[in-house]
Amino acid sequence: QVQLVESGGGLVQPGGSLGLSCTVSGDTFTIYNMGWYRQAPGKERDVVATIDISGNLVEDDSVKGRFTLSRDNTRRTVFLQMNNLKPEDTAVYFCYALGPYGRQYWGKGTAVTVSH
Repeated sequence: QVQLVESGGGLVQPGGSLGLSCTVSGDTFTIYNMGWYRQAPGKERDVVATIDISGNLVEDDSVKGRFTLSRDNTRRTVFLQMNNLKPEDTAVYFCYALGPYGRQYWGKGTAVTVSH
């Protein structure tokens, strides 16, 4: 069974930094896309950053220049470095992976709170 194991998150002050990590474990298959989404209280789940099998990167405009998404060479682990965090970054962050046949997998979510 496929599992997305997340780590990171926490409480930081504005301007601070956090790193989130996610690894796909369990069944072995090709991951065609992987990254992070986030959902703020009362809001819809929105993309933060994703990277596909070819290395194409998608970033939300709100995080450009502040967040960096990277992956290891197994293409089963991604890391999101979040710098210069803002209060509006506060959300639950969910790891996402796209496998064969359009199958989507999600982590359980990790909370990021940016506040004084």
